[in-house]
Amino acid sequence: MTGFSDLGEFAAAPRVTALRLSPDGGWLALAVQAPGGTPARYLTSIWRLGTGEGAAPVRLTRSAEGEGSPEFLPDGSIAFASKRPDGTADRGTDKAAASGDAKPALWVLPAAGGEARRIAAPGGGIAGLATARQATVIACSAPVLPGTKDAEADAALRKARADAGVAAILHETGRLRHWDHDLGPEELRLLAVEVPPESGQPQDGAEALAEPRDLTPEPGRALDEMSFALTPDGSAVVTGWVIPLPAGEERSEIAVIDVGSGERRTLLAGPSVSFGDPQVSPDGELVVAVRGTHETYDEPGDATLVVVPLAGGEPRDLLPGFDRHPGGPVWAPDSRSVYFSADDHGRRPAFRVDVASGEVTRLTADHGAYEFLSPSPDGAFLYALRSAVDEAPAPVRIDLGAGPADPVRLASPGASFEVPGRLEEVRTTAADGTAIRGWLVLPAGAAADQPAPLVLWVHGGPVSSWNAWSWRWNPWLLAARGYAVLLPDPALSTGYGQQMIRRGHSEWGGAPFTDVMAITDAVVSRPDIDAARTAMMGGSYGGYMANWIAGHTDRFQAIVSHAGLWALDQMFGTTDGPAFWRRIFGDFATRPERYLAYSPHLHVDAISTPILIIHGDKDYRVPVGEALRMWWDLTSRSKPVKFLYFPDENHWILKPGDARVWYETVLAFLGEHLHGEPWQRPELLS
Repeated sequence: MTGFSDLGEFAAAPRVTALRLSPDGGWLALAVQAPGGTPARYLTSIWRLGTGEGAAPVRLTRSAEGEGSPEFLPDGSIAFASKRPDGTADRGTDKAAASGDAKPALWVLPAAGGEARRIAAPGGGIAGLATARQATVIACSAPVLPGTKDAEADAALRKARADAGVAAILHETGRLRHWDHDLGPEELRLLAVEVPPESGQPQDGAEALAEPRDLTPEPGRALDEMSFALTPDGSAVVTGWVIPLPAGEERSEIAVIDVGSGERRTLLAGPSVSFGDPQVSPDGELVVAVRGTHETYDEPGDATLVVVPLAGGEPRDLLPGFDRHPGGPVWAPDSRSVYFSADDHGRRPAFRVDVASGEVTRLTADHGAYEFLSPSPDGAFLYALRSAVDEAPAPVRIDLGAGPADPVRLASPGASFEVPGRLEEVRTTAADGTAIRGWLVLPAGAAADQPAPLVLWVHGGPVSSWNAWSWRWNPWLLAARGYAVLLPDPALSTGYGQQMIRRGHSEWGGAPFTDVMAITDAVVSRPDIDAARTAMMGGSYGGYMANWIAGHTDRFQAIVSHAGLWALDQMFGTTDGPAFWRRIFGDFATRPERYLAYSPHLHVDAISTPILIIHGDKDYRVPVGEALRMWWDLTSRSKPVKFLYFPDENHWILKPGDARVWYETVLAFLGEHLHGEPWQRPELLS
């Protein structure tokens, strides 16, 4: 049991990040992250957990570089990607591994146990992989330099660029960056790998590596951030495929690529829609995918699941009238139904939809959030990774014959926590009559005779919801220090129907702002909350709301703005996906109304609340220029402000040491303004 009093201990807590069920249903492969190396970074290992009663987790992999993306092969062996050095090589002469330049290779861990073997090592590494249900074929996405026809040409061009000291990228179309990384000079290609049979010890120290087959020789940027799946027999890959459009727009289709010939055909496509996350039915007949309609100036985007024959035909909406955003679809073993999850009133339940009738059944009744749904081969159980606002992610089993019920919690190699307080659901009514709800985290001991100071914490997205455990935005670290934390779902939040999103569409400082103020008013009226000591914080869109609130009310004693949007015309032109925001807000040059109405920087003179700005330099979603300009706008007007800057972090703060410093700084800032404590710089920042 891990506590919240020690920030270092919290940052070091092992965390389960993914789950896969073996083909026979006998055990789960869990991906577990924990700090490793010097300086510490989060590394992933693979664990085994039997599905029988009383099973205990057992660690399967141990390497200094970690292992990721575990996927089962038909015989129960596990394919994964890792930068671990080749076991047949002399580690002292492995210059790539020693320099930190090693690329992830494709490995297979035998079903019976023993040492993993490396089966393919493309020069640019492995970015993702998928396996087939009935064949020893693995599909991999791999970065390859454009214009190269084979591995030798790719290696030669890599060497020529390195020898010349060239890191430049020439763009001619499409996006330049995504979240925290540049797009290019490499392009993602799909490779097919036939797993070679085990043949004993390598001869003369040489490996029996498979020769990957390039299925997409000239993809351009078509495979960026796209997921893919193999048909059960391994004969085809079904993948997302990005189509560039005029004026910087794009959409994504679903394509089918023949593994033998590389021939590609389009399966799902349409104007002003994008398709993703394709999954092939176990009988090989159907494909299910998420279909998302594009946002417009007048309407927010929407999402549903569609199903289409693999051979081609008209897609059918699986969820007509289901007013939620579904995600993570997986097929039932009999190919008759699809499991998925969707946000719903501060939860993310698991659902099942019957393919023939469209009947939707809710499978979970608790307040948990479910992902990585994995049905057992006999159809009796559904395994999943479950978390909640008050419970860290852990594997669970759901009895599919019992109706909506609480899940059975399985033994977990991840950390578990006893939260320092209690979780309550709170509600109020907005001015337009809309019901607004949220979670209230209360510290132990909060009562009328000992009211707790309140921190309003607005979620990012903005189309999102507070419904799951968060390592990066964890309210219990504040509760352990005596703060109550309000986690509201205002306009733009998912889980309340399309109308809730529509209420805040393009009017970010409108209904979302008045909603959070209304629910804050309701909470501070409670006797166990100290209305005289309140603060506000948020990240991404929550950071936008922090900046907006700062210029529109002085009711809070302190505001923390992480990765917040400040000048909308600047941000929407420098972010990694400007076309997305242009659909909603319009072109500033010809349609500036929404920018002028809802850009926080235009209200800088009204700000009087002390603000802590936090930003990572490698944040390409909300570029660091937002923080730099906000810092100057505030300091040039002698406003009370501090700036916590991370030169090598992105939209999130991912390194254990940096995460600890993040919380230390935030807690010191809140302590200064809500508890009257002297300002104390974190030791590592002094």
